[in-house]
Amino acid sequence: MTILIRNGTLITDSDTFQADILIAGEQIQTIDKSIPPPAADTDIIDASGKLILPGGVDPHTHFNLPMFGTVSSDDHYTGLKAAAFGGTTTILDFVPQESGTLHSSIANWHARADAMAAVDFGFHMNITRFDDTVAAEIPSLPALGISSLKVFTAYNNRLRLADGEIFRVLRIAKENGLLTMLHAENGDVIDILVAEALAAGYTQPEWHARTRPAWGAVEAVLRSAALAAQADAPLYVVHMNVAGEVDMLSYARQHGLQIMGETCPQYLFFSDDSLRRPDGAKWVCSPPVRTPADSARLWQAVTDGTIQTIGTDHCPFFFDGSKPILYEGKTVAIPGKELGRDDFTRIPNGLPGVGDRLPILWTYGVRAGRITPNQFVALTSTNPARIFGLYPRKGALLPGSDADLVIWEPEQRLTYGVAVAQHRTDYNLYENWEVVGFPEKVYLRGQLIVDGSRWLGRAGMGKYLSRSTHNPFI
Repeated sequence: MTILIRNGTLITDSDTFQADILIAGEQIQTIDKSIPPPAADTDIIDASGKLILPGGVDPHTHFNLPMFGTVSSDDHYTGLKAAAFGGTTTILDFVPQESGTLHSSIANWHARADAMAAVDFGFHMNITRFDDTVAAEIPSLPALGISSLKVFTAYNNRLRLADGEIFRVLRIAKENGLLTMLHAENGDVIDILVAEALAAGYTQPEWHARTRPAWGAVEAVLRSAALAAQADAPLYVVHMNVAGEVDMLSYARQHGLQIMGETCPQYLFFSDDSLRRPDGAKWVCSPPVRTPADSARLWQAVTDGTIQTIGTDHCPFFFDGSKPILYEGKTVAIPGKELGRDDFTRIPNGLPGVGDRLPILWTYGVRAGRITPNQFVALTSTNPARIFGLYPRKGALLPGSDADLVIWEPEQRLTYGVAVAQHRTDYNLYENWEVVGFPEKVYLRGQLIVDGSRWLGRAGMGKYLSRSTHNPFI
């Protein structure tokens, strides 16, 4: 079976033009002005008045992640299904470093993901414990399809590496064509401030942000940029949330360092005022949401190209896991943020977002005049695919690329929220926001998986993606 999509307006990271797209099997075969059907049984789709986008690539997600005695509420089926409804067809998830080898940690994560994945997926590898054995194992990761590592400057005695260990990881990564990703906060300061807040009886959600100062993120970005410079290695700063981080990123790039940045919608649209609401726990994530001034600076960096990607850091938890919801006809209840009702340090850190990213950014980014449609595609699809070794298989509208396509209805209007989003959780950050522009049809490797409100995909249809090394600096 072949598919011919006619009369659509194609949007790539660099061009906007009208053309037909012929899909044969799992790939795009031809893009041209007017393509005749190659066979009588060709499925012809009229996309007049619609936009054709490459499927979104979300570089930062967490599924089925244990935390604080519970687990994030989306697994590799429910979360990837939600991604598809929002127009994202590829996600990159993080493998926690467990007590055994890196290889055994990866095998354990495959056991969670492979049979469940509803769209295509790849893995980053967390490096949260470092010694000579780990150092010797890192060069073998590309053979397992992994070309990126993540390190932390926070979460003392759990995830954090010392500066010297991060420096060694950077050098090993550089030698093997891997990219090191950085979670930038100051774990020492956080620990002191958390202890002081609890001793003083401050337990409300806003103290999650107040005990994680913005300056800790700023200095961690500059310090890590200096480590990357001394290792002569590339660095990718995840979930940037502070104006000063952008200043440090800009400074490093102006001095010729190969450092790239990512932000997330929650940092563009929300501030610490949300944490002071009665339901403020919904916005508890790490790093925390900041101030309106920080959001404005992040938007500027997105617009001018200082920041290269917009991911989600999707890691949802129920707001009240004692009350079940209905998901695919079955009741589900998973302990969530109510666990920290009396102690902000016990609130599971994370938000839903993988399905919200494209519709929200289209309405409040593109239609609001903050970014162009081409920048939208670059930030949410093409740049992540290039940076993480998936381009041009993903993130592209090109002959030979996977036929991951979104037919986008630019004038569709709806009131967004938990009733529209497909995440397996009980709330949505964008409840009652007006959205203009939404996916109408979503194809994964040539197979229609979302048709309006109908789900045509299934668990296990997503493929694991082995990613290339020595990828470009953007």
